[in-house]
Amino acid sequence: MGRFDYIFFDLDGTMIDSGDGITLSVQYALKRMGIIENELSALNVFVGPPLKDSFMYYYGFSDEEAEKAISYYRVFYEKHGILRCWPYKRVDKLLSFINSSGKKAVIATSKPELFARRIIQHLHMSQMFEYIAGASLDEKIVRKADVIDYAMKQLKIDDPSRILMVGDRKYDVIGAREHNIKTAGVLYGYGSYPELLHAGAEYIVKNVSELAEVIAL
Repeated sequence: MGRFDYIFFDLDGTMIDSGDGITLSVQYALKRMGIIENELSALNVFVGPPLKDSFMYYYGFSDEEAEKAISYYRVFYEKHGILRCWPYKRVDKLLSFINSSGKKAVIATSKPELFARRIIQHLHMSQMFEYIAGASLDEKIVRKADVIDYAMKQLKIDDPSRILMVGDRKYDVIGAREHNIKTAGVLYGYGSYPELLHAGAEYIVKNVSELAEVIAL
């Protein structure tokens, strides 16, 4: 079967390009908070990390202000942003390869699970995943490490060496390392080589074809 039995995937920036929907929703939330941001590319930093952390870090929001911004974000995202996403090239073939190899693909995202499931269903990919794990709307599960822990419990996995975590940002790597899970960082998303290297990713790949080679180890 190979070294890894379970492949945990981040969603945004790893399986799908969801930048448009996320940045437009952040732009709307900032506007409601009295901040005008005309350059959408400046908001790409919001793709991946928990929203609350990003609002507080990049715009200096207090805990209460960040919660308010998230509520504005979700209103816009549910109506206009959630389906503005597209699978990365060859992701479908990668998932077929994983399933045919006897491995199991799992989503582990800091996006609310409700949204993640809706997106996967919209893209007709539900049957390709063993489980879809995401953040809870009450924010009790938000950090990537917590999402991974939740997914492992749901799947009754007690040996982290059976898992490979795949993501495009340092948060995916850091969260996986908390569970002694090896990671593959992808460069086609929203992260960078220095970011993934510094975070400690064991593998860093340029494209989906290279990722398939790592998964096959």
